[in-house]
Amino acid sequence: MNLITPPSLKIGDLVYLSAPAKAIEENFVVAAENWLASIGLRAVRSTHLTERQDYFSGTEIQRLADLQEGFDHPEAKAIWCVRGGYGCIQLLDGIQWAQFIQEPKWVIGFSDICVLHHKIQSLGFQSIHGTMALNIEKNTALAKTRLQELLFGKTSNIEFAAHPKNQKGTTQGHLIGGNLSIIFSMLATPERYDLSGALLFIEDLAEHLYRIDRMFHALRKCGALDQIQGLIVGGMTDLEDTDVPFGKDIHDLILSHFLFRKIPICFGFPAGHMDDNHPLVLGAQVELSVNENRCTLNYL
Repeated sequence: MNLITPPSLKIGDLVYLSAPAKAIEENFVVAAENWLASIGLRAVRSTHLTERQDYFSGTEIQRLADLQEGFDHPEAKAIWCVRGGYGCIQLLDGIQWAQFIQEPKWVIGFSDICVLHHKIQSLGFQSIHGTMALNIEKNTALAKTRLQELLFGKTSNIEFAAHPKNQKGTTQGHLIGGNLSIIFSMLATPERYDLSGALLFIEDLAEHLYRIDRMFHALRKCGALDQIQGLIVGGMTDLEDTDVPFGKDIHDLILSHFLFRKIPICFGFPAGHMDDNHPLVLGAQVELSVNENRCTLNYL
């Protein structure tokens, strides 16, 4: 599986800021603009970027028009989604992709933005699972440096400490994934990820343990867990349990779905709803190495 890599950015290039889901406050947008300026990039705002329509950053028509403008923008070299929440799925079927296919650009974001990542992968292009304007001020210096490097065409290997419940091993494949709830919600759609031979990355926020178990059962029943070559578990942040406890922590819950398949599995990958949110190139060919002391994700 060889996906097309959008062109790297250069100093002075334009980044289009779009809010396809939940509304965002002005101060977060300013912080993102300041960070882009600090690394030599220019920012342009979508027309309705800081508007509010109930929960959303404008009506569906406004948000779709803004996002379409980003894909069609003659100067913008990347689209940086400023926050997630919920709303991308409302826009997906209305987007026209002809200009993007002819002149692809990086699309950056995580959480609800994984809906767009699904579509972009299905069209044959890579995209960046990475931090957004909402989070940029709180992100670690290393996470921001890694995003800067990716935008300018440099991929760096990610090394992190081993977790005692990891399953050891080394494997290769195309990197895919993002928010587990979004992956689950897209399983029956034409944009479903191609998980055959993939290394699957997952993260989530404020989910109940039993719901995560339900999602893994769905992944198993559709064959996904038999297709992947490795599992990378990022931030499982602010998880909830029922009044009567589920009976397993998140590590044992996930491992229970791999009792008869000993693929490499690592916990604690630095990406997700967390300050140390390292960017990932979805669709890139990578190697995952999980040993007793360290885990490493290498771009090939």
